[in-house]
Amino acid sequence: VQLQASGGGSVQAGGSLRLSCVASGSTLDYDAIGWFRQAPGKEREGISSISLSDDDTYYADSLKDRFTISRLNAKNTVYLQMNSLKPEDTAVYYCAADRTIGRITTTQAMDADRYDYWGQGTQVTVSS
Repeated sequence: VQLQASGGGSVQAGGSLRLSCVASGSTLDYDAIGWFRQAPGKEREGISSISLSDDDTYYADSLKDRFTISRLNAKNTVYLQMNSLKPEDTAVYYCAADRTIGRITTTQAMDADRYDYWGQGTQVTVSS
């Protein structure tokens, strides 16, 4: 499975961006796609995840009011709509795929270690 994240860029505070993640390979090889981000000098942070088998969505509490995850009917494209962006949202954003099938907790969904495949990341820069 290969993942391609795109849609990053530079935006002023208060603006919006929509990131896309396109997965190639067999859709039988993963069930969930998640978004993570990593700012310089900080640990990778879970943002949101969506189960492709039952459409369950998971969000980090601190971001759920501004970020929305969605997908096309086809399993291979997932979006992250980011609104009211802040300078602290500046980071490299990654999408990742998880092979595990079944219900999980939000804590588990936000755990980068459970994801099996990772894309290359897309830079988001928010200026004040």
